[in-house]
Amino acid sequence: MTTTTLPPPPRSTANPAPVRAAGSVRRTTSIDVSWPDGLDGQRRFIGAARDLWTPLAGEDGLVLADARFDARMTEDKTITAITADPACDAIARLVGARAGGHLRGLLRDVMPDMVAAAHPLYIVLDDLSGTALVSSFAWSQWHPDWADRLREKLGEERHTQMMAQRVDVCWGLQEGNSGVTGDVDPEKVANADAGDLRNPADPLGWHRLADHDGPGFRRARRIDVTRDEEAGVISIDSAFQDSAMRRDGSRVAIHEYRLAARVDAATLEVLSLEPEARILPFPECPGAIANTRRLIGRNLAEIRGDVLAQLRGPDGCTHLNDALRALADVPALAARIEASAHR
Repeated sequence: MTTTTLPPPPRSTANPAPVRAAGSVRRTTSIDVSWPDGLDGQRRFIGAARDLWTPLAGEDGLVLADARFDARMTEDKTITAITADPACDAIARLVGARAGGHLRGLLRDVMPDMVAAAHPLYIVLDDLSGTALVSSFAWSQWHPDWADRLREKLGEERHTQMMAQRVDVCWGLQEGNSGVTGDVDPEKVANADAGDLRNPADPLGWHRLADHDGPGFRRARRIDVTRDEEAGVISIDSAFQDSAMRRDGSRVAIHEYRLAARVDAATLEVLSLEPEARILPFPECPGAIANTRRLIGRNLAEIRGDVLAQLRGPDGCTHLNDALRALADVPALAARIEASAHR
């Protein structure tokens, strides 16, 4: 019998963001989670997103669209209150919904115009489900015994059930992997410095991020889009990170990916796709990248459905899938480059 020793998981951030390229559109989104009323109180989610066109290198750029939301959510991920800017009637229909796959379907049903227009409010609301799932990780950075506290709070039966439900939910948590068997030091699951999203050489490269005291979680993503008209290619440089606040004010990351892709501008065929694992919790996690080759040759505009069909459960990484799904809006962002250039 042979055993395979995997290299340690990646723990090196790609932050800060690169300086914006001339002729690019950059989308940045963030959701910051806090617990204003303590661990047993409702979570507060502040979401923000912005699309910024940069006609020439070194210029401030022009905001093409932006959005914000403020939501409250119970422990079982039920939305109890939410407001958004720009305001829309559909937002009130999210109250009472639970974050998860159902919420994503509801968003598509209640705001089809925003989905079709690739408005940044839709994508940052779509991130509510993933953020709600992992945000409690933030408490581990403030209380070393957080896992024991959670176990005591849930009770042995519920805790056992919760852990069993994680098995095969993704590539990294397949049956027998270290994240399931417990063959990993909990203190080493997340110990990578998250760095700063913002580049001092490009202070306007990110939208304004929320700030608060106490335990906090952040999901942040960046999508840079450029067009090569002569080659007929759309180029994508994207980043995705989940991080939490430490007591000393620094941040620790638990998930981070970079994505580079090239797409045929006329047909939207994915010509190349190169995910890079930068920070992940378990040694097995980077193995999920290999299956993303299934998306090469597919139509980028249909990537949300393709990710669900091709990379479901143990065939993919939940967080990498979220990073990939967001690329469905790239065709619209690329079109805005052309439209903005003729203003």
